[in-house]
Amino acid sequence: MRHPRGRCDTGARAAAKQSAATQVESRQGKNRSNATMYNNCDIDIAVATDYVDEQSDPDIGRYVFAYTITISNQGDIPARLVSRHWVITDGNGKVQEVNGDGVVGEQPHLNPGEQFRYSSGAVLETPVGSMQGRYRMQADNGKDFDAPIPAFTLAVPGLLH
Repeated sequence: MRHPRGRCDTGARAAAKQSAATQVESRQGKNRSNATMYNNCDIDIAVATDYVDEQSDPDIGRYVFAYTITISNQGDIPARLVSRHWVITDGNGKVQEVNGDGVVGEQPHLNPGEQFRYSSGAVLETPVGSMQGRYRMQADNGKDFDAPIPAFTLAVPGLLH
């Protein structure tokens, strides 16, 4: 499942800034179209989920889910994943929030075109729930930005259509 990307500067906005900077420089008699560079941060997040039957015990309300996240730097500037914020909601509406530095003990630094993949898990009291959140990123140009992770479903197979 692919999600909207985290950006510190959208391509259209960066292009508009570049164009405006070039126009200003041209009016000032400068002929340096590349004198001012605007870097584009573009983080793509893909999620895959699994129900972990062997660790679950429905009789006591224990449903274990694994998820694998692939974080891809599709922009043209390196960025580091600094922290995470998760909102985990079970089928009864019970919410758990998780905040922390990095992911799985790391703060990966992604150059343009690079990916970082990790797996983790969540335990719910119901057979269906959801997760959503964001990664706080820091681009090498000093800009901090959020890479949002829209809600995705955790569900026992065959339960939802």
